[in-house]
Amino acid sequence: QVQLVESGGGLVQPGDSLRLSCAASGFTLDYYAIGWFRQAPGKEREGISCINNRDNSTYYRDSVKGRFTISRDATKNTAYLQMNSLKPEDTAVYYCATDPSYQCSWYRSPGYWGQGTQVTVNS
Repeated sequence: QVQLVESGGGLVQPGDSLRLSCAASGFTLDYYAIGWFRQAPGKEREGISCINNRDNSTYYRDSVKGRFTISRDATKNTAYLQMNSLKPEDTAVYYCATDPSYQCSWYRSPGYWGQGTQVTVNS
């Protein structure tokens, strides 16, 4: 039973920070690359960050680079997305995702998804 559950979203003001969590069950998250994606109103879903399962290399979309940090904690079977200096354009539903063959590709959609957590940045 594979499950991913995102949490940590909420309503914040510009410049605020949030930390999103992605709790995995039914598999060992540390064996998988983990991607964070978001879908903003009126926009297509986009990958924003990924952490590799080989050497924990990280990748970021330019729009979030320097503001967001992806990490994982094997002891908690959880991945995180620390989001600082949030902007209104960061408003979106945020998802974590993976599958056994996912390798942090910007050009494919993983098969395992969480339910998403809403992040709203609005003054």
